Parts: sequence; C-alpha cells; structure tokens
Amino acid sequence: MKSGKLTYFILAMLAPLFLASCSEEDNTVEEFPDWENANNAYFTSIFNYATGVTDGSWKVIKNFSLDDDIEATAENSIVVEVLEAGTGSGCPMYTDSVLVNYRGRLIPSTSYADGYVFDQTYEGDYNPATAKPAKLAVGGLVDGFTTALQYMHIGDRWRVYIPYQLGYGTVDNGSIPAYSTLVFDIALCAYYRPGTPINTRVAKPGVWITE
Repeated sequence: MKSGKLTYFILAMLAPLFLASCSEEDNTVEEFPDWENANNAYFTSIFNYATGVTDGSWKVIKNFSLDDDIEATAENSIVVEVLEAGTGSGCPMYTDSVLVNYRGRLIPSTSYADGYVFDQTYEGDYNPATAKPAKLAVGGLVDGFTTALQYMHIGDRWRVYIPYQLGYGTVDNGSIPAYSTLVFDIALCAYYRPGTPINTRVAKPGVWITE
C-alpha cells in the first residue's frame, strides 16, 4: 500500500473522530471532540500497518531504554516510514550531538490536512541545499525522537510517528496538546562524538561526522 493510500485509509477510519463539534461553554468549534482517542486510534492504525510490512520501507522500533526481551507495543515503540535511505556507516549515540533537518506535525485534522506544523527547520518541500539544520543533543529530546536518532545513518530521511507516551505525554507543551501523536520528518546530516573511535575513524573535537 502506497503512503497516499495509507493516509486515505487512516482518515476514512478516523472520520467519526475528525468531525467538528461545538463546545457547550463558549460555542467555539473543537476539531477533535476527543483528542486522546483520536490520537490513539491514529497511531494504532499506523502501528498495525507497519508491523505487516516486510520490505524494510517501514520499521517498528522500541523505546531505546527497553530491554531486548520486552515486546514492542503501540505504547512503547515508534513507527518509521523510510523516505530516503542513507549510506552512513555509523549511528549517533545517546551522548552525541546531531545536525538534523526536521518538520514536526500533529495528526491530520479538518483544518490541517497534513497536520498542524509546530516546528521545522525548512519551509516547503525538503531541500538539503537550502535547509538549515538544527544542532540537537540526542539525549535531550523526547524519547521517541531520541530513539529514532540512535538508529539513523547519515543521509537517512525518515517519517517518524511517535505515540504520546514517548512524546510529551499527558500534559500540554506550548502549541502541542496533551496526548498528541507527533509526526516528524527527520533527515540526519551529521553527528558529533569528540574523542571516540568510530569503526576506523576518530571524531576529533570540533569535527562533525558526515558519512
């Protein structure tokens, strides 16, 4: 199933949850009468779809902090759609810093067909030549983002679906409501590991690994 067909399928399934309703208190319009259930249903659909894909274009990855013997579930895992596969030989570690381009969105809604964008390092379609990557500490992010980075190689561009349990949880965070599934398009440009051997190369202070 292609990505566009998958999106249509999910939206069709969630249509009853996407219907706008009016608040009895102030007559304002709520796009999601039940935001928590809408997000749970959306992520569960993505998770179930990804678990059935075997060609490597989709991945299910458990939270980095979990032991190998713990089963991957929709509550403790992220789902990855591989948009572009990189050729880098190593992956960032929890203690590394990274240079990444990203766009963070909420789930689709009646007002935002592609999901409300709450943060990004580029405008319009992704163009690595004009995007301005952000420097981030791998261990300083929400668990879902941290997990994805530790499995990425230089040149990878992934669409990462993060359940609220591995995102901002049950509290609001700025423009991101509680119980929000986060959808990040992430491109790993470089990572920084001063003084640590990586295969046959050594990352020296002030040098970013870009391959």
